[in-house]
Amino acid sequence: MAPNSEKDKVEISQYILEHVPKEAEVTRIEYEGSTLAVYTKKPEILVEKSTTIADIVGVIRKRIVIRSDPSVRLQETEAERIARELIPPEAEVTDIYFDPSLGEIIVEAKKPGLVIGKGGVVLQEIIRRTKWRPHVLRSPPLRSKIVTHMRHYLHSESKERERILRTIGERIFRPKTYEVGDVRITALGGVQEVGRSAFLLQTRESSVLLDCGINPGSSRPFEAFPRLDNPAFELDSLDAVVLSHAHLDHCGLVPFLYKYGYDGPVYCSAPTSNLMTLLQLDYLDVANKQGIMAHYDQKDVRECVLHTIPLRYGVVTDIAPDIRLTLHNAGHILGSSMVHLHIGEGLHNVVYTGDYKYARTMLLEAATTEFPRVETVITESTYGGIDDVMPSRVEAEERLTTIINETLEQKGKVLIPVPAVGRAQEIMLIIDGYMRRGLMKEAPVFIEGMISEATAIHTAYPEYLGREVRNSILHEGVNPFQSDYFTIVEHPNVRQDIIEGEPCIIMATSGMLEGGPVIEYFKSLAESDQNSIIFVSYQIEGTLGRRVQKGLAEATMMNADGKLDVVKVRIHVDSIEGFSGHSERRQIINYIMQLKPSPERVVVCHGERAKCLSVANFLQRKFNVQAFAPTVMDTFRLL
Repeated sequence: MAPNSEKDKVEISQYILEHVPKEAEVTRIEYEGSTLAVYTKKPEILVEKSTTIADIVGVIRKRIVIRSDPSVRLQETEAERIARELIPPEAEVTDIYFDPSLGEIIVEAKKPGLVIGKGGVVLQEIIRRTKWRPHVLRSPPLRSKIVTHMRHYLHSESKERERILRTIGERIFRPKTYEVGDVRITALGGVQEVGRSAFLLQTRESSVLLDCGINPGSSRPFEAFPRLDNPAFELDSLDAVVLSHAHLDHCGLVPFLYKYGYDGPVYCSAPTSNLMTLLQLDYLDVANKQGIMAHYDQKDVRECVLHTIPLRYGVVTDIAPDIRLTLHNAGHILGSSMVHLHIGEGLHNVVYTGDYKYARTMLLEAATTEFPRVETVITESTYGGIDDVMPSRVEAEERLTTIINETLEQKGKVLIPVPAVGRAQEIMLIIDGYMRRGLMKEAPVFIEGMISEATAIHTAYPEYLGREVRNSILHEGVNPFQSDYFTIVEHPNVRQDIIEGEPCIIMATSGMLEGGPVIEYFKSLAESDQNSIIFVSYQIEGTLGRRVQKGLAEATMMNADGKLDVVKVRIHVDSIEGFSGHSERRQIINYIMQLKPSPERVVVCHGERAKCLSVANFLQRKFNVQAFAPTVMDTFRLL
C-alpha cells in the first residue's frame, strides 16, 4: 500500500482515520519528510494505543509519528512549569526546551529513567496535561555550544522547518513517472585521489548525491571541488544529499548547494549533523583569517542546518519514490556511516562505505559488515597500497608513549597536530589511560582549537561510542575526556607561556598544518631538535603537513605582522599510522570478503591513483569479483 500518487495518499489517510479511535480527534495527516505525521487533539490516546499504530504501520509500510495539533498545546512556559512539577527532583533535570515543528518537549536529565517513570507514567501525564510529546535525553557531561546554537536556531525557524519537511514529503511520495531502472553512478570527485568526495546516483526517476566535499590540499577550484559542472548533475532535479560523515573532504561544499538554490534534504547521522556544522563554520573562519574568498557564507550553513534530517543507525527511510536509505556504523569517526541504498523493490542495493575502520578502537566499534542485500559496494582505499601495513593498535600506542617519554626527558615539547574530530579524542583517551597507569611520563597536556567543542559533541552521543568509553560515561559516571591531565587553552594569549614553559604535550588543530592554532606552535617549536612533532592522521598531498612529513627543511610562513618568515624545520618528525581512522589494505580486503551477502561489484575510490588500481586489481584477480577504479567524470551503469 505504498503511496505513488495523490489517490494513494488519500486512501492511506482514509485507512488511518478508519482505524484510529474517534476520541483521539485527528485533525490532519501530513507527509513530513519520509514520515506520516498524524495530528490529533488528544495525542495521549494514540500514544497509549501504540499497538493500534503498529498495526497500521504494518499495512501501509510507512513510519507514523503522533503529533499534537498546535491549537491544543500549552504555551511553552506553562508546559515547562507543569513538566518540572511532574518530574521527580531526583531525576536531576538540567534543561528543558521545545521543538514546535515536531510538537516535542525535550527533557535533558542526569537520570532519564526517572523522567520516564514506571511504565512511562510520567511521560503519559506530561502528554495529557501539556499536549506536548516528551523526548527524554541523558544530560551530556560536557556542554556543546554548537548543539545549543543549532537547537535555538531550529526553534526560531520552526515554521520554515515545517515547510521544508512538508515539501520534502511531497517530493518523496510524488507519483512515479517511470518504472525503476537504468541505475547509474557518476564520479564527481574523490576517485583516484583523496578529497572532494562526491558521487551522483541516478535512476530513471530519482537523483541522489552521496557526499559533497572539498580538497583541503588544493587552492584551485577545478581540483578543490567536485565536478558539479558535469551535465548529469542538475540541482533542480536533486532529491537528496546523503552524507557519510563530517570531515570536510566529504561535507565541506554542501552549503554551496543551498547558496545556488537547492531546497532539498541532507540525510546523515545526528552526530554528523552537529560535527558537520562545526567544521563548516570553522572552514569559513579559517578562510577569513587567511584572506581567502570562501564559496559560501554562514547563511548557507544555516540553510544546511534547517534542511538536515538526522537518522539513527538501522532505520530504513524513504528518500525518493524508488530509493530507501539506511545508515550503519562505519567506525571512522563519531557518527560516520555506511550508506545502504535500496533501489526499487529489491532491484539493486548499493553500499557506499565513505571512510571506514574495520577494527575496534578505544573510541568506536568496528564497521558493520552485515546488510539485508548488497550488489554493489563503493569502498575507500586511502591506505590500500601494497606497502600500507599499519602497526597494531598496541604497537602504535607504545610507540607514541616512547616518543613522548623521550622528548619530555630531554626537556622538549611534543606537538601533536590533530583533526578536531575523531583522532583528537582517540589520542586523549590513550594519553589519559597511559599516564594513569604510570606508563607515560606525567606532563601537562594543552588542548587548543575546536577539540574541546568536538569532544563535547562526542559526550552528547555516548550511544555512538565504543563499549568501554560508553559504559564509563553512562554507567560509571567517569568521563575520560575530563581528565586532570588536560588543560583547555581558552585564549591565544597563553600560547607564549606554554611555548616558553616546562616540557609538555600540545594537541592542536588542524591535523594537516593547514591553518588553526597548531601553526603558531609549529613556528615556535620547529627550530629546536629537542622538540617532537607527531603526525597521527593522514596528510593529504599538497598540505604543509605532508611536506613536513616528507622532510621539508625550511617552511615559509606568515608572521604576526603579515610578513613572510623562513622557519628552519629541525624538530624531530614522527608519523604513527596505527591510529588512523581508515582501514589498511588487509582490512579493506578482509572487509570486502566478510561482507554479507557478498557483493557482485566493487568500485574502489578515495585513494591515490596507484592504491585505487592496486586494490581493484587484487580483488578482481584473487576473488574474481568485478572491481574497478573510476576516474573523475566517469559514469558507470549498475543496471
